[in-house]
Amino acid sequence: MPRRPVSRVLVGIPGGPQVVPYAGHGPRAGHDGPPAGPPVPPLAGALTRRWRPPFPLDWSRTLGVHRRGRGDPAYRVDGYGAAWRTSLTPAGPATMRVHAEPAGGAVPGAEEGCLTVCASAWGPGAAWLLGALPGLLGAADDPSGFVPVHPLLQEMSRRHHALRIGRSDRVFEALVPAVLEQKVVGAEAKRAWRLLLLRFGDPAPGPAPPGMRVCPPPRTWVRIPSWEWHRAGVELVRARTIIGAARVAERLEEITAMAPAEADRRLQTQCGIGPWTSAEIRQRAIGDPDALSVGDYHLPSIVGWALIRQKVDDAGMCELLAPYAGHRYRAAWLLEMSGQGPSRHGPRNAPRDYRRI
Repeated sequence: MPRRPVSRVLVGIPGGPQVVPYAGHGPRAGHDGPPAGPPVPPLAGALTRRWRPPFPLDWSRTLGVHRRGRGDPAYRVDGYGAAWRTSLTPAGPATMRVHAEPAGGAVPGAEEGCLTVCASAWGPGAAWLLGALPGLLGAADDPSGFVPVHPLLQEMSRRHHALRIGRSDRVFEALVPAVLEQKVVGAEAKRAWRLLLLRFGDPAPGPAPPGMRVCPPPRTWVRIPSWEWHRAGVELVRARTIIGAARVAERLEEITAMAPAEADRRLQTQCGIGPWTSAEIRQRAIGDPDALSVGDYHLPSIVGWALIRQKVDDAGMCELLAPYAGHRYRAAWLLEMSGQGPSRHGPRNAPRDYRRI
């Protein structure tokens, strides 16, 4: 899927970033996603749902936070631009294909130019997954309290006005890849997620793209032997964290009905889950717009450089984002998309390969 250009911002100018006046020739209102591709053909044997959100929606970017790299066996984008996603729902495994088309006609409460989201699903959990579609695409998200004061955030908020924070309501599915990402480079975590799903995940129901898998149930994660963790490049600490969480998975799933602060406390009572991992889980599982990833290796530098042209630590990042309390994750996400991080000096950190140890 082609990447959209970031905001038109000039950098390196004394006094911080300067915003170029918006020329009015960017994405049309209500459609901040990729340009329309060829029509997506229907597939037989699926439950279907058509949903028209009453707000502009960048559906592909909103849904894309659940993708863990291009090789993610649980998330694929096909040649038509449709997103395929698998999930182990309370009703069983399911596969869902999502795409959008321009909506014609007037719908009460909907803005002109909004899209119709079309979803097809297969498997025992198909009905559950279709029922959760609006929440997954941000129907419960309320960005009205987010008032950007910095010029860069104002510009990014204007350009990405259709961005929403969705919720999957599947806590353990968000927990496993978040734990795999602890204290390692992204390529290493994505490789481990891919290898473990290909080895232990069930094939995706329906006519999913080849190689797609459903996240294994908690009982399967508990039974993975030590040499399989090692083969996937996961050391003992992360493996123990996932196994421990799998043993109390039902209790962790209860956070979907909790307030964000209470959900954070419940998650952090689990051994091996700290503030960063809790935030990463809450961002995706319950759509918490204030779940700031404190402890991230890159994020403080990105936020500091984008807002004051200085690298900062976690405390400095929290201070800079304090005016956006309640929406700090939203603000940080927009700053990441701006591309206004500090210049890189030296090579990237190389992935470690525990399989050679």
